[in-house]
Amino acid sequence: MRICVMIEGQEGVAWADWIALAQACERLGFETLFRSDHYLSVEGHTERGSLDAWGTISGLSAVTETLRFGTLVSPATFRHPSVLAKAVVTADHISGGRAELGIGTGWLEAEHTAYGFPFPPMGERMARFGEQLEIIRRQWGDEPFSFEGEHYRIDDLDARPKPVQRPSPPLIVGGSMGPRSVALAARWADEYNTLYVTPDEARERRGRLDDACRAADRDPETLGFSLMNGFVIGADRDDLRARGHRLAEWRGHEDQATSDIDAYLDAVAKPWIVGTPEEFVARLREYEAAGVERVMLQHHLFRDFEALELIGREVIPALAG
Repeated sequence: MRICVMIEGQEGVAWADWIALAQACERLGFETLFRSDHYLSVEGHTERGSLDAWGTISGLSAVTETLRFGTLVSPATFRHPSVLAKAVVTADHISGGRAELGIGTGWLEAEHTAYGFPFPPMGERMARFGEQLEIIRRQWGDEPFSFEGEHYRIDDLDARPKPVQRPSPPLIVGGSMGPRSVALAARWADEYNTLYVTPDEARERRGRLDDACRAADRDPETLGFSLMNGFVIGADRDDLRARGHRLAEWRGHEDQATSDIDAYLDAVAKPWIVGTPEEFVARLREYEAAGVERVMLQHHLFRDFEALELIGREVIPALAG
């Protein structure tokens, strides 16, 4: 089981925060630092700002040595696929081969309206998404190619430079296991990332991925499977409760936590990963047995470095053993 950190960058994460997060993740042994690719707060806090995802990743790549970086996920609605593919290759070169691209259809209509991005119905967004996956994959390839679809046209493109990672940076499809996204992942992706599921649900979704791969005449072992999930960790029960109160305040759930913090944590634990380090490891082992190969821990309290220290000190070594 490989452990990553995922940060909701649109919730007021400043450049100084990003530097501190990258330094901590690299020092503590996390595999990858992922960030969202949003321009507005998904929590409705319009006062919170967001730096551009790929600009952030390129900047952090220049000041780190081993930590990998990626998006969960870049919306297909934000950028032309050639621009997105070029941004990833740029980060890949700056990092010396440590960039990953997670991509999805896009879903937050408010940010599209505010920034002037078209937000077509889901059917069209999915069609654009499928064309983008093919264009990006082929743009990273060794041969020139042309493409003419319903939404994009490419003429005899041999994009250079090629990525440092060969045959390409990891391409991750993110979603909730709808049949179209699963089929597209089986055709084009290196990994499928799902979110907020229990181990039993993860096992069922891994099975659906395997079926899609077989339908596409692909070895299921060649398509990775990962999970993004929220978490609360504490060195002991009192520490867990204290962190639970801070999370509740951040999420606007103070009343629930104040009335009964243990009940609040129990509710969060369906399906988040919640507990002491020993409980945390046991839960991650359940996901591992269900076919999950790595977990992206969604770190809402992004200035809480004690939580990252606890995971780096007691969880990552236990899972490596």
